[in-house]
Amino acid sequence: MLPRSPVGVKHKSDGCLSVGQGREEPVCQGKRNSDRLAYTATEHYSARVIALIDYGSGNLRSVHKALLKVGAEVRIARRPDEIGDARAVVLPGVGAFDDCIHALQKQELLEASRQFMRTGRPFLGICVGYQALFEKSEEFSSCAAGMGVFQGKVVRFAQQNGLKIPQIGWNQLEIVKPECPLFRGIAGGSFVYFVHSFFPKPADASIVATRTIYGESFASSVWRDNIFATQFHPEKSQKVGLQLLKNFVELAQR
Repeated sequence: MLPRSPVGVKHKSDGCLSVGQGREEPVCQGKRNSDRLAYTATEHYSARVIALIDYGSGNLRSVHKALLKVGAEVRIARRPDEIGDARAVVLPGVGAFDDCIHALQKQELLEASRQFMRTGRPFLGICVGYQALFEKSEEFSSCAAGMGVFQGKVVRFAQQNGLKIPQIGWNQLEIVKPECPLFRGIAGGSFVYFVHSFFPKPADASIVATRTIYGESFASSVWRDNIFATQFHPEKSQKVGLQLLKNFVELAQR
């Protein structure tokens, strides 16, 4: 059974399970540094700009609006040079693992993202952007290799009587690592919004920041050093999600 939504909250479930819905135009464009690739820009970068990676994912606009709402200066990034001088990067995503990986490769953003993470600046993956950080996925007999930032694979929820797959709706967080800066000011048991059939199984349990139960317990977010990632959608999680994004923006501005 799905957990009940917080009172007065409704979300459309359509559009959250597909990609390639077309690219939105940026609402707020930051200064570009087009003569430098991501992995060479480690010294001179904006103190405020957060690069939001656009590879054709359908939920770009909602993430963009949420970041703006918590005070971020956002640049829509479609090329490696557009993330190089950013203070932080957000990789959103909905749809299939392979689609995400192939689109990032096509735009030369896969390796650029890896190199950005090595600079120590904050990086946030959301939903499929979270799954892409792992080595591989079982989704649709996937043959694409993930970024391999974390060891482990992406698996499907086990079929159980009465369990609806995908999980679409609100569910609770068990905060495993309360010291994680992303969850400052967020209480254990808070509800956040999920839309997914698959989730990562980290090989290293020490990176798990929160767990959630949906038929089974799974890692709903991870954290290691400057890298954060959530299976849930902060941009759809109202007050809790905005607090999480605010925490990320504040990390980026330090």
